[in-house]
Amino acid sequence: MQASIPTSSPSAIEIVALTKRYGSGKPAVDSINLRIASGSYCCLLGPSGCGKSTTLRMVAGHESVSSGDILLENRNITDLPAAERGTAMMFQSFALFPHLSALDNVAFSLKMKGMDKAERHAKAKDLLERVAMGHLADRTPGELSGGQQQRVALARALITQPKVLLLDEPLSALDPFLRIQMRAELRRWQKELGLTFIHVTHSQEEAMALADTMVVMNHGLIEQVGSPHEIYNRPASEFVARFMGGHNVLDTAAGKIGVRTDHMQIIPAEAALPDGPHNMRAVVSDVEYQGTYVLLGLQKPGVAQTASSTAEFSVMVSEAQFAARPYQVSEAVQLAWAAEAAHPLGLVSVPVAA
Repeated sequence: MQASIPTSSPSAIEIVALTKRYGSGKPAVDSINLRIASGSYCCLLGPSGCGKSTTLRMVAGHESVSSGDILLENRNITDLPAAERGTAMMFQSFALFPHLSALDNVAFSLKMKGMDKAERHAKAKDLLERVAMGHLADRTPGELSGGQQQRVALARALITQPKVLLLDEPLSALDPFLRIQMRAELRRWQKELGLTFIHVTHSQEEAMALADTMVVMNHGLIEQVGSPHEIYNRPASEFVARFMGGHNVLDTAAGKIGVRTDHMQIIPAEAALPDGPHNMRAVVSDVEYQGTYVLLGLQKPGVAQTASSTAEFSVMVSEAQFAARPYQVSEAVQLAWAAEAAHPLGLVSVPVAA
């Protein structure tokens, strides 16, 4: 597996053999190694229980480390209290104080440090202006929309001047339209501030839209590290190919391969090619109109169809292509792909040093 961050890049966070165990069972995070470049947007991605949130909490200091080290700009912060690490956390729930105004929510940590009211309010107002919330500084969280609350939570996290901002599924509570709007704002803020963002999400779309570097995790291990383009186009394992979606996993004589759904060709039975290493027989199991394209689900011939059956393979064809030659459920077809469109897939998870 190829790391996306060269060893010469300055790193904000370096994780070395980091492990978290709960009791005597399998580790929640299993001796992972990772370097996150300074000033980059990194997304930790994976299904529930993969270890991504546990990893983030260990970096934040909200979860103890069983073994291994966490370095921030070459300073070992593994055993430091959360307030002394140089990181700040933005939670999924935003965790704003409901009885305080937006201004006092942002200024709260400075109040706890003993800063006088005038100075902390000036700093809080400046940050609220930067996130376009200055005009709503006197409102309480209950008087703000979800997106406005997120801006206040971001300002509150930034007031401590962290070197790394940690975000734990910050968009999951928002409606779909606002989620798209807010992820664009997060990306803009990250670039303007020049900070390192580490963002946990279970959404492939969200990670691809935001990240410079994606870290795909499964069962406490890192499956793959790379740019969104690298990971989507060349998933390193069967798990990554299936989790990211948009790929077919095919068994061949040389082992499992991945082929993107839009890189496969569907051929009517009457025009089928001679059987070979780059084609296979299939039966259409479902047809989904998606607007600009049609997604065809397919099964191997002879597989019994039931109401709960799911397609083994998928092929994306353009709307015009489908209109010219519509396919029907239960129709026998052939799938074909170019040799260069396929890439081999690994079988098991392994720790990855980035």
